[in-house]
Amino acid sequence: MMGSRWRKPKLSLGLNMCLYVPHRKLEDSLPSASSSASRTSASIGQQRDTASVPSRFSSDGVPLSPVPPSGNECRPTTPTPSSSGLRLSKSSSKPSKRTCSICLTTMKPGQGHAIFTAECSHSFHFHCITSNVKHGNQICPVCRAKWKEIPLQNPASDLPNGRSRINPADWPQDDAWMNTVRRLPSPRVDLTRQISSLFHSPEPGTFDDDEVPDQQHETIEESISAKDTTKINSIGAIEVKTYPEVSAVPRATCHTNFAILIHLKAPHTSGGLNSSNESIFSSMTQNSRAPIDLVTVLDVSGSMAGTKIALLKRAVGFVIQHLGPSDRLSIIAFSSTARRVFPLRRMTETGRQEALQAVNSLTSNGGTNIAEGLRKGAKVILDRKWKNPVGSIILLSDGQDTYTVTSPSGTHSRTDYKSLLPISIQRDGGAGLHIPVHAFGFGADHDASSMHSISEISGGTFSFIEAEGVIQDAFAQCIGGLLSVVVQQACIKVECAYPNLLINSIKAGSYRTSLTADAKAGSIDVGDLYAEEERDFLVTVNVPVDESSNEMSLLKVRCIYKDPISKEMVSLEEINEVKIQRPTIIGQPVVSMEVDRQRNRLRAAEAMAEARAAAEHGDLPGAVSLLESCRRALSETICAQAGERLCTALCAELKEMQERMANRRVYESSGRAYVLSGLSSHSWQRATARGDSTDSTSLVQAYQTPTMTDMVTRSQTMFFGNPPQQKLRQAQSFPSRPRPR
Repeated sequence: MMGSRWRKPKLSLGLNMCLYVPHRKLEDSLPSASSSASRTSASIGQQRDTASVPSRFSSDGVPLSPVPPSGNECRPTTPTPSSSGLRLSKSSSKPSKRTCSICLTTMKPGQGHAIFTAECSHSFHFHCITSNVKHGNQICPVCRAKWKEIPLQNPASDLPNGRSRINPADWPQDDAWMNTVRRLPSPRVDLTRQISSLFHSPEPGTFDDDEVPDQQHETIEESISAKDTTKINSIGAIEVKTYPEVSAVPRATCHTNFAILIHLKAPHTSGGLNSSNESIFSSMTQNSRAPIDLVTVLDVSGSMAGTKIALLKRAVGFVIQHLGPSDRLSIIAFSSTARRVFPLRRMTETGRQEALQAVNSLTSNGGTNIAEGLRKGAKVILDRKWKNPVGSIILLSDGQDTYTVTSPSGTHSRTDYKSLLPISIQRDGGAGLHIPVHAFGFGADHDASSMHSISEISGGTFSFIEAEGVIQDAFAQCIGGLLSVVVQQACIKVECAYPNLLINSIKAGSYRTSLTADAKAGSIDVGDLYAEEERDFLVTVNVPVDESSNEMSLLKVRCIYKDPISKEMVSLEEINEVKIQRPTIIGQPVVSMEVDRQRNRLRAAEAMAEARAAAEHGDLPGAVSLLESCRRALSETICAQAGERLCTALCAELKEMQERMANRRVYESSGRAYVLSGLSSHSWQRATARGDSTDSTSLVQAYQTPTMTDMVTRSQTMFFGNPPQQKLRQAQSFPSRPRPR
């Protein structure tokens, strides 16, 4: 009796949920996991008073505390699904006909929700099962029977009132051509419905219960403000360099679209990652970077069940273990709706343990409501009483928004994905916030277009996680950057130094630029920079004829930014002035290798964007042709002839994209996401995850900072639980080399 009395409190506290499963191949474990899932899914649904019980066969009990490696041990690449060590009631071995096995809530006619009964006799909420089978899944979640007919929620113009229909399982579907956005009416609220265990505890109306930031860090900031920041933290100023296209132009010759490269490099932190797991950052390192308010918005829909949610928990656990005591974290979980499962708390030792417990309690069920998840995430940022200098949102989803984004037949118009992102965190939202959303598309079924748009609109990056085992490495790379912000609100100012000179263009990718009406001056809003991160911008001018002197000043470049530690604006005293020689006669001009390198990068990015547009309009052969033309052009540049690494990587990436546009099936499954993650990386000049292979010329190395590299290395050498004896897996991310198909 005593054991049974303690069982429910232990489950609600997340205890007895950490169980290590001996490593074995996933294929060997799935049959037993699937069969046990069909036997226990209803049993889980009936135990709603236990807030931590996982749904169906999800691996909810993975241990999240890291263990240092020893010898040749390593963590398994893919954890096997487990029962989480929970014993279920024997009295509920069959699925209840009154419970939806996907969302685990009651099904009752007349509550405003359609009920679908499959040919195997199992019933589900219609909106739950349509989300589950939308991308080709024809297997019953309960008995694993293969269906001949599947429900497809697809409001059609030929059906009255937008009614849904049941489609044969072998009908072709191409949601990419039918994406539009519309607001769906909220379902009628029925207080008698039982809600999934994830949403039992009450949630405050205002998220102003955030923990007060580290007072010690505030004291340090005040001390730094009164002294020399550079001396205390060993952080230098931003490095600014300029490179003219050529060093000399003849006096009697004009030069149109003369390129000038502006190169920035952020200062370094005063330390690196520690080898100890207990203290990730030294006090010096912690004090030489800006602490962060991080909100993770995590997809826990039914499609994340099993291995996916286990890997997600491990990846988030890795993030938690690497946040410092001055950093704060909040966790949002979303499926059919969204829930704040962990408030904004400092990652002290206690805070980390509580956050790990919250992550370990996540279960997977329901649909995919990305918009609601982002709304809750933005609310955490907006409602907080206190603010750390850096704020960011990490979004992960493996599916498509089934509540805001719909696919009515017969329309090819492109989607306005702004409806998924709260206006308060949009770059042009007017709220004055700079909260980038770093989006991670997981697997082949996610909506790459929406995830890329969300990140682009907010000023974040989009990463494509093609292989399940790469999710932790991708998160590690992202936080390696976020935990090393040393520059904020950086801005480059340029002005013409010669009276008759005019600025033609400022090429800065996704960064905002401005140009005065007289084309005499301009600016680039660079924003935050990670430690040792680099940025390159090309400014083009028309160099006029000038017979008066042997030298000409073209541009004056200066940089201002905010020091995140002292919170003071810094203006570099030294102004870079770009000058060229104006001799009477010159020999063969030598083009700057630095300028040529960045021209190649911009040319490749433009070709990728054009190819993607062609592919979206159905012209895959034309898209492949555009990429091939660009690849040939790059191979003839001086950088290619010199074997320059970035040019080689660009050519390899273009070739990979051609492979992923071989046919419509390949493009839909991975090509679109691969191209969009590449565009995101090049437009922001920031590392993103792409695919599942490694290559020595991978482009991610061109943008990866030392802190990112350190964190990815740590991810690849850290494991959780008691590891089996096997070789350490190699990094499986960010390809630029074509793979055989």
